[in-house]
Amino acid sequence: MDFIISDLNKMMSDLDNYFEANRRSWNQRTSVHKDAAFYDLEGFKKGRSVLNEQIEVKELGDVRGKTLLHLQCHFGLDTLSWQRMGAICTGVDFSDTAIQLAREINEEMKLEAKFIQCNVYDLEKNCNEKFDIVFTSYGTIGWLPDLDKWAAVIAHFLKPGGIFYIADFHPVLWMMNEDFSAVKYHYLNEEMIVDEVEGSYSDRNAPIKATEYGWNHPFSEIINALIKHGLQIQQLNEFTFSPYGCFQHTEKGEDGMWRIKGMGDKFPMMYSIKATKA
Repeated sequence: MDFIISDLNKMMSDLDNYFEANRRSWNQRTSVHKDAAFYDLEGFKKGRSVLNEQIEVKELGDVRGKTLLHLQCHFGLDTLSWQRMGAICTGVDFSDTAIQLAREINEEMKLEAKFIQCNVYDLEKNCNEKFDIVFTSYGTIGWLPDLDKWAAVIAHFLKPGGIFYIADFHPVLWMMNEDFSAVKYHYLNEEMIVDEVEGSYSDRNAPIKATEYGWNHPFSEIINALIKHGLQIQQLNEFTFSPYGCFQHTEKGEDGMWRIKGMGDKFPMMYSIKATKA
């Protein structure tokens, strides 16, 4: 069951409590996700990359020898996949359980990524490096209320000429109810969404119960925040599919991609943005 808090002043004063509730929820999720077929950790350990060749790998390009900062990395499989492709990687997430697992996998696989446990907004206190690439993907910025602060972090950590890349689920998708039959949430970031969660997208019957707090972000907010902090947009792509079957009322096509049942290619499901720092 979801409900909405529209008093933004009250919301902002309680942010630490909301972040802490989300951190505890993602600790629970990590304990389930590590064993879920959705993530296929054993397959990753045998050499499978979790990156999408036709989206982030194709659009970001050759990462060999480049330093890469992965924001909101969960338990690090994307980070470690970039590391296997030759990048020099640092992953960041606020979940202590996720970061501990990422470090364990990194050590077991004899890889050389680094992992930092902190909120994205606090990263400047925990890292003093600059990077060629800042990367984030799939279900990330909806956990952040303020994209101006987010874009400031990205700009701070990028070297001049560095690349920022995001692939994420489409803002319109987040407006809909669970079966995509009606608009439920505001397109603009004018409310906080409070979700009483049971289970996870990787396992609807998982023993997870939590209260989570999220925020919708329109393209105007995303792009203007990046531009404000000196990033030049190189491309914005939109896709009518998802590479993951993490939403209800979707079906897998012959191309291996997931679409909303009955919608075909009529409905946007994800997007990507590539930008450079001047």
